[in-house]
Amino acid sequence: MARARNTVPKRPTIAQYLIKRLHDYGVRHVFGIPGDYILTFYDRLSASPLKLVGTSKEDGAGFAADAYARVKGMGAVCVTYCVGGLSIVNAVAGAYAEKSPVVVISGAPGMDERVNDPLLHHKVRTFSSQREIFEKITAAAVALEDPETAFSLIDETLATCWRLKRPVYFELPRDLVDAVPRGDYRRQVPAEVSDPAILSEAVTEAVARLNAAKRPVILADVEMHRFGLSDELVALVERTGYPVAATILGKSVIGELHPSYLGVYEGAMGRAEVQRAVEDADCLLMLGTVLSDVNLGVFTARLDPARAIEATSEKVRISRHRYDGIRLGDFVGALLDAPLKRRPKPKARPRAKPAPLAPAQKIRATRLFELLDQRLEEDMAVVCDVGLCLFGAIDLTIHRRTEFIAPAYYTSMGFGVPASVGAALANPALRPVVLVGDGAFQMTGMELSTIAAQKLDPIVILLDNRGYTTERFINDGPYNDIHPWHYEKMADLLGVGTGCVVGSEGEFAAAWDRALGNRGQFSLIVVNLDPLDPCPALKRLGEQMGANCKPR
Repeated sequence: MARARNTVPKRPTIAQYLIKRLHDYGVRHVFGIPGDYILTFYDRLSASPLKLVGTSKEDGAGFAADAYARVKGMGAVCVTYCVGGLSIVNAVAGAYAEKSPVVVISGAPGMDERVNDPLLHHKVRTFSSQREIFEKITAAAVALEDPETAFSLIDETLATCWRLKRPVYFELPRDLVDAVPRGDYRRQVPAEVSDPAILSEAVTEAVARLNAAKRPVILADVEMHRFGLSDELVALVERTGYPVAATILGKSVIGELHPSYLGVYEGAMGRAEVQRAVEDADCLLMLGTVLSDVNLGVFTARLDPARAIEATSEKVRISRHRYDGIRLGDFVGALLDAPLKRRPKPKARPRAKPAPLAPAQKIRATRLFELLDQRLEEDMAVVCDVGLCLFGAIDLTIHRRTEFIAPAYYTSMGFGVPASVGAALANPALRPVVLVGDGAFQMTGMELSTIAAQKLDPIVILLDNRGYTTERFINDGPYNDIHPWHYEKMADLLGVGTGCVVGSEGEFAAAWDRALGNRGQFSLIVVNLDPLDPCPALKRLGEQMGANCKPR
């Protein structure tokens, strides 16, 4: 007679439980660089359903995980103690500022190694120094130093990451990777719900103001992306007929061919017709907004709080009334169910007829973005670095939702190339088009090696204007010049990909056509531009910020 099988499940180790919970949240790739304090955990990752993606540098892993989180819902980066962890501080700070749910996992010296406080390699000051730094730039930073509490800390911390859309940090001593708790554990993470009475009161006041308005407008921003509310936004726009604008940080929160879409609002730095529509609204419904200087056109925005309804993940504010204890998704959902008046269907906005290609004409920055706008396809995601490429891309037409990825608040240079790795792996159906300046490329452009290793095929458009053009318009000086590279030879260096230099409209068009057919490897198009050739928005930005930099 066959023996009955033991049906009691084997208790997982700390590593197994952390990996499983990441998988439960939709994470399928982990970015990073190995080091001795994290090698055992890397072995466990390698044996799991999650795929390890090694990058050239830790900050590249951080930027890749950030972009992955923006597309997939959560990203993860795994590094060694201090020399690895402290190298991703800038990338994690950007994810915190822009509400991107990145999970940082760092190895650490074993608990037994810490007896008598020895000077172990990579240690900075104390064994808790790195965790204390991450406490400042994450929503939660925990050390998994006790197997009996590790599982609950993992669940609580990941729930915080998911709920707040902010980075979190785990520190795992290397001698506890395979530790198994002795006691039983049952996951208990309470669901966060809105206070029904406060929600009802806020929605009642909001509906009254919206129905009384003659010119209501929606201003949608990045939290509608992060909290997965893009479908609800479209439904609200189509149900009410309200015109809708986006901020630069929230660009592509709604498909930009939608008839109700006005464009990107950025105060006096943006298009005049968008500025008028938003600022003349007698009731402005601000959904998921981040009121940063760049989002507000370096504070040239003229938004009257008395005529605004502002709903974010942290509060709902109607005129001068503030309501706490309300989830953004619950507020938007309640508006969808509310008796809002239907406005006339907006007239289709005629699209400007593009100027014909002038093949021999030297290419200029504004014209480059016009040519690119004519060529973007539905299966492309624009991944943008900062500077000229970001502000020139404001008026690119993004066909569908969540296809414009840029650090438009924190504005850290070096984001674009590594971010394309995360975006491509998060959604293989999208082909990244990377816009990056020469200065930013010199910081993280070697992540083309990661792109080559993963057999990804972004089209990288490198704007070569021989330095930091944004800073030139703020305060010019020789410190804004950088040493020129033969960027197009990156393909020769890496033994894969293609590279070319273009200087005319015709050369760019031909290079783009070649790139479209170049699949399975990167295409690098280097566009020669004059150092003082900006797009209009960047020039206005530089002038405004330059005035702020002058001595008083």
